[in-house]
Amino acid sequence: VQLQASGGGSVQAGGSLTLSCTASGRRLSSFFMGWFRQAPGKEREFVAAISGPSGTRIRYSDSVKGRFTVSRDNSKNTVYLQMKSLKPEDTATYYCAATARSPLGGSNALDYDYWGQGTQVTVSS
Repeated sequence: VQLQASGGGSVQAGGSLTLSCTASGRRLSSFFMGWFRQAPGKEREFVAAISGPSGTRIRYSDSVKGRFTVSRDNSKNTVYLQMKSLKPEDTATYYCAATARSPLGGSNALDYDYWGQGTQVTVSS
């Protein structure tokens, strides 16, 4: 499964961005999907996860809860991460990830088998 993350950019604090994750050659509907981010000099950090196919299980990190929303549109073979009220500390490269398994929480990067290339999000104060 080849994942492509897109939608990153530069915004001011308080702004919004929506990231998208698509796949080539494979339907994502049955995959458990996650979003992670990594800032320079820091470890990769869990952001959000959503189960497949209906997205009944959703989980967020405490740092983004209430500001970010993860969703999926299986008809478009796309998973989204809507980010609002962005803060400078949200600056990072954001990665989408997928697994055909069904992890309990989805916050552990080791649960995922496939990763996208990352998209940069920069939030200025």
